[in-house]
Amino acid sequence: MKYALIIPDGAADERQESLGGRTPLEAARTPNMDAVARAGLIGQADHVPVSMPSGSDVGTMSLFGYDPQRFHTGRAPIEAAAQGIELGPLDWAIRCNLVNVTDGRMRSFTAAQIPSDLARQLIQSLQKDQCGSPTWKFHPGVSYRNLLLYRWRGETAPFSRETATTPPHDIPDQLIADFLPQGPGSTELRTLMERSVPVLAASARNRQRTGRGELPATQIWLWGLGKTPALEPFAQRFGKTGAVITAVDLLRGLGRLLGWRIVDVPGATGYIDTDYAAKGRYAIKTLGEVDLVVVHVEASDEASHEGEAEKKVEVLERIDADIVGPVHRFLQSQGDYRLLICPDHPTFLRTRTHSHGPVPFALCGTGVTPDAATDYNEISAAHSKIDLPGHELMPFFLKP
Repeated sequence: MKYALIIPDGAADERQESLGGRTPLEAARTPNMDAVARAGLIGQADHVPVSMPSGSDVGTMSLFGYDPQRFHTGRAPIEAAAQGIELGPLDWAIRCNLVNVTDGRMRSFTAAQIPSDLARQLIQSLQKDQCGSPTWKFHPGVSYRNLLLYRWRGETAPFSRETATTPPHDIPDQLIADFLPQGPGSTELRTLMERSVPVLAASARNRQRTGRGELPATQIWLWGLGKTPALEPFAQRFGKTGAVITAVDLLRGLGRLLGWRIVDVPGATGYIDTDYAAKGRYAIKTLGEVDLVVVHVEASDEASHEGEAEKKVEVLERIDADIVGPVHRFLQSQGDYRLLICPDHPTFLRTRTHSHGPVPFALCGTGVTPDAATDYNEISAAHSKIDLPGHELMPFFLKP
């Protein structure tokens, strides 16, 4: 039996006036997703407990079959795993965004999708100038997504589970003063954020972005800290080998922690301009080598963060045409299979942030008894009798 899980990140949404009172999933032309719904069943799953912040770190952990209330320790240590960074038992990883704050407001949580080569230069400068030390280690990632490590050197770690931070993508255009780190270790984090301002301002190449009408990175934003989670390997937990296709370090890291193969796809960017067709082709190739392939697409989430309804519709149509359709046709030609489509969390265009609440899923394949569903979207799923806690969806998907 072959299994494929396709994750249109943040696809679930509300009805939009600009889309004629429809959700983006309703408005998009998605004949292949609808075919999955007609061939199988639809339902709802809630991947993010209300007691936890909504994000892909929590949502995908749940979607992969691990209760985040039991296993989740923070977002950054998962991303550290993606980079092959080993953390000691007393080390902490902290997500380090390069952001643009103008007049005290979060203008861009990506510093306008800052190029990776410039981001690397800035992160290296932070390590050398006033911010880095043997205890505080900055590590470049991809574009605005970088890491700061707290390496234990005999002193008591300043952080605890009570340390509270806010993802910068949750506060677009808002004053940052109300969202700065709080609790144990927050003074250290705030100090580093303040010290980063003159370091980034000293970069001539960073300043040149302003002259070209682009937003420079004005400071770092620290959030999502934690220690490495202890996760039982997926093959041991579910008896299946797996692989993940994604351009996002978070998903790569979670895949590594679960013992999955990480598949690199040329042209996969983690943004709206990603190569959707290449992801579909690599998924088909990888299905011949493992039991389960997970295809994650960040673009739908990015469109919501930018508040672009038409762009979100376009992304969903590309996922449908270039990934869902080819993968489903390949699976049907191979014999026994199951295909699952499910976002990790809602991301509302109205708020431009992640939200709590159920997301729709569609499941078809061998041994799946079809229901009366004819299309895949939030409205159809809300009428289903299947409403699962998120971490129960994976065993439901894999059950004989």
